[in-house]
Amino acid sequence: MTSFSDITFNGSMVALVTPMLPGGDLDYESYRALIDWHISEGTEALVVAATTGESHTVSIDEHAELIRVAVQHSNERIPIIAGVGANSTSEAIDLTRHAKNIGAKAGLSVVPYYNKPSQEGLYQHFRTISEAVELPLLMYNVPKRTAIEMSHETILRLAEIPGIIGIKDASGDIAKGVMLIRDAPDGFQIFSGDDATAAALMILGASGNISVTANIVPRQIRDLCMACINGDAITARGLNLKLAPLNQALFIESNPIPVKWALNEMGRTALGYRLPLVGLNPANREFIRKVMHSLNLI
Repeated sequence: MTSFSDITFNGSMVALVTPMLPGGDLDYESYRALIDWHISEGTEALVVAATTGESHTVSIDEHAELIRVAVQHSNERIPIIAGVGANSTSEAIDLTRHAKNIGAKAGLSVVPYYNKPSQEGLYQHFRTISEAVELPLLMYNVPKRTAIEMSHETILRLAEIPGIIGIKDASGDIAKGVMLIRDAPDGFQIFSGDDATAAALMILGASGNISVTANIVPRQIRDLCMACINGDAITARGLNLKLAPLNQALFIESNPIPVKWALNEMGRTALGYRLPLVGLNPANREFIRKVMHSLNLI
């Protein structure tokens, strides 16, 4: 198995939305425009076709095409990390193989959802994917979505596999994150996947943030990540306090419903979802709008 110890990511990595038209068709024109915008704003990497990208509502063919278009359009200007997770190990392998074949820099593979495997099942799932496809793999721990959580011990076992280079931790549990930073082997990368606690985890040693909020304020999230990584706690504190209301607003309903609504308010995308996701509750629109006005986003 090839070692990918030299493959590293850091800073602000956006969990990119998948723009859709009002009828639910994929909007590739807006998708390409968002990629260009993130490159110009200094985002360090794009994570495409994952949770925020609605991998759970697009077809397998659409999922594969979203990865291909991102790689083709970015044209090496920014690393593409492809969402390749599935609750079937064989499907996750197929997606990972596709991502490798079209030139993605890494894959992001979520803890299998719905079927609730044991910790040994999680270990065998990720080990099998990594050994089947020579593409750097980031694991994705998001217990609120998957109904189970990878244990500290399971993560450390998997961290010893050469092709598994890191983890996106969206648990929001700072104490567990710190223990993982302490105990992980050299070169294993730990990223926050929770915007509300990302600054704290980065100041304590995480390599970056795979961010939903970066969809709306990519430059500010980049600046926050760099301040944290560089140990500039005063700057990081100020930026984090400024962005905290936006972090809260973008999770007032299930992600990515609020962030897609906010992008539409900014005029960057049309507004489309696919069932079972529906539009933002009207009662929440004014709250998000006020937060966006306070940051001069609209």
